[in-house]
Amino acid sequence: MNGSMKYQIEHLTRYDYDQEVSASHHLAWLKPRSGAGQVVEDFSIRVEPTPAEVAFSVDYFGNEVQHFALQELHDSLTVVTRSEVSLVKEYAASAFVSPEWESVPEEVRTAEGGESLSAYEFTFASPYISFAPEYEEYAKPFFSSGTPLLEGVGAMTRQIHEDFRFDPTATTVATPLATVFGEKRGVCQDFAHFQIACLRMLGIPARYVSGYVRTEPPPGQARLLGADATHAWVAVFCPGLGWTEFDPTNNVIPSDTHVRVAYGRDYGDISPVRGTVVGGSGQRLTIGVTMTPLSE
Repeated sequence: MNGSMKYQIEHLTRYDYDQEVSASHHLAWLKPRSGAGQVVEDFSIRVEPTPAEVAFSVDYFGNEVQHFALQELHDSLTVVTRSEVSLVKEYAASAFVSPEWESVPEEVRTAEGGESLSAYEFTFASPYISFAPEYEEYAKPFFSSGTPLLEGVGAMTRQIHEDFRFDPTATTVATPLATVFGEKRGVCQDFAHFQIACLRMLGIPARYVSGYVRTEPPPGQARLLGADATHAWVAVFCPGLGWTEFDPTNNVIPSDTHVRVAYGRDYGDISPVRGTVVGGSGQRLTIGVTMTPLSE
């Protein structure tokens, strides 16, 4: 371990509706997770208008979910969360101590229990992550015979960073992965989905991680892409080492600049706020994130 960081994070989500909504029900994946070098010291959520019902639960993947329902006429919805999170910076696992990549698919497929078995479910296609032969072809050069798993993933991360252009106007949440691959542009969500698809096609467990990335870099360092909004990256399961994270948008291994909120198969499992409304004919979404270092 190599030092620690503490952050205060404010996350604003606002919907403005073209016509009044008479009722709405929402789920929110907004509370950061504790564990793996991350400790949530404080968390609060404020919803306006005041909800008629509020509840909390834990989903299948161990993420905390906030539930709230509004049962009065409203033409906007505002959700503001505030979190204080401490991170312990850890040295990245060496690629050379990870097993040869060929052993990983068989180990998780035949595991009879433990973390390897639970990782197996992250080797399949999911609603936002389709499979296609060209994804496997993209992945193969990074995983020649005998390549340590994390070395191959690191090389793929660098190549995605070089090949794909960050362009927040190029895609929406509905853009197919095939379009992202064809046009080689998009946002962090797209790059994470693409890397996960490539890895899963080789039988390597990979999951989608949502969270925040530090908005103000240390002096002399470049500002990370994806700041001022929610961010997304990838976690890869390595037998003997557990889950190791990679950020293809910025070509970094997340440490004390990234705050983990939730993980799942893809964006659809852990979209920050979603729900259903009765009434309304259109909506405009505003999102703002401020991530302030409190100690260093």
